[in-house]
This record gives sequence, C-alpha cells and structure tokens, in this order.
Amino acid sequence: MLIKQACLIFLTLGLISCASVPSNLSSSKKDPWEQTNRVVFTFNDNLDEYLIRPISEVYQSVVPNVIRTGVRNVFSNVGDVYTAVNNLLQGKPKWALDDMIRVLVNTTIGLGGIFDVASDAGLEKHSEDFGQTLGRWKIPSGPYVVLPVLGSSTVRDALGNIVDIKADIFVRNIENIPLRNSLTGLRIVDQRSRYLGTTELIEAAAFDKYSFVRDAHLQRRRNKLNDGNPPMMDEDEDEISVLPNESSSGISFKNKTIR
Repeated sequence: MLIKQACLIFLTLGLISCASVPSNLSSSKKDPWEQTNRVVFTFNDNLDEYLIRPISEVYQSVVPNVIRTGVRNVFSNVGDVYTAVNNLLQGKPKWALDDMIRVLVNTTIGLGGIFDVASDAGLEKHSEDFGQTLGRWKIPSGPYVVLPVLGSSTVRDALGNIVDIKADIFVRNIENIPLRNSLTGLRIVDQRSRYLGTTELIEAAAFDKYSFVRDAHLQRRRNKLNDGNPPMMDEDEDEISVLPNESSSGISFKNKTIR
C-alpha cells in the first residue's frame, strides 16, 4: 500500500506541475499526456496479462462461486461504510443512512457481510469514492491520466485515490503487514475475476484498445458523478453542472444546460 501511495503522490504532483505547459501530444483536451499515458497503459496491460489475469483465472476456476461471492460480499460490506461517508459529504443524507443500514443488516443477519441480505431486502447499494465527492464540490477533473497498477484516472480522481487508500479500513485497522497485504491481493484478484470476460470483448471490439478504455472510463465516471443521470454537455466543456434538490426519495439532481 505504501508503494501505491508513493506512486499516486509522485505521479499526481508531477502531472499537476506540468498542467500549465502546452502539449502537442494530443489534440484532445481530456488527454494532453497521451504519449506518456500510453506507455503506462502498456505496462499495466502487460502486468495484467502475465500476472494478474492468470492468477484471477486460477482463482475463478479453483474457488467455488459461493465462496467467491461471500468474499466479495465481505469486501463490499466494508466498503459501504466509506460509501456512506462520501454520500454524507456529497449532501445525500438519505443515501448515507441507507448505506449504514445496509452495513448493520449485512454485518448482523448477513454474518459479517458474507451474505448480502440488505440487497435481498430491497436496500439499494451505492458506490461512492472521494474522487466523486471532489466532483460534487465542483473541483475540475483535470486531464485523463493512467496510473501505474491502478489504471485509468484523472488528476482529480488520482488525488481522491490518495484519500481512498488512507481511509481504507483494511489499511488503517490491520497492523499485521502480511495479513494486510494478503487481503489486499485477494481483493485485487477477486475484483479482476469479475471482469475476465470483458477483456476478450474489448480486444475484439476495439480498434485502439487505449482509446476505447479511456473513453469508456471517462464516460463511466461522468455517469457515476451524476448518479446515472448525466446532463447534456458540449464537446468544449470540461465539467458538468448538477444542482442538488431535496426530494421525498432523498437527493435528486436537476440538469443544468451547459452552453
């Protein structure tokens, strides 16, 4: 985890220091460091192909689905605590309350989160990180950047990742380093195993894998920032605008036309 934090801090500060320097590496405002990003992307792709994906394939083939689901649910249950904090910081108190109820239900009735009883009971699961919170606070996303190991991001999300890692319950509360590293590795492998089929799909459908992944990531993050309801945005606009409004179901967002 220390290596991850060091990479994030070093690379993010380096990119920010270069942000005011005009670049002719790409015509895209979103990706002015494309040449460097492609190098890091290739490194990550090779790391995945020769290490992470093979381990994930073995994990998926050897470990029964019921156990993999239980492991995933435990990690997800712990993540709901951090999601609740971010929802509160984003001005969505009802969602934050729902998240904490999910944690309570799954931790007790669900035996420590092994079973996702809350979803079966109709409690919607959310997924929020500090990068999204910074977006809600109108912090500009900045250019697209590919981080070593961590992959696609933006300058804003890279800074958010630093907070995410620092706030990670497994990192903060587990002092036994081998155990902590083992759980981190298990979480990475489990997450990767969920998307094994996606790799073949991308390679088959994408003429340029890098561009495909970049555009899909930026679209997905924009969608998540607006809770699945992104407003219209002109090509020249870097940021979106959302106006929070209280509603009976919690917080909804009214689209603001960008001209």
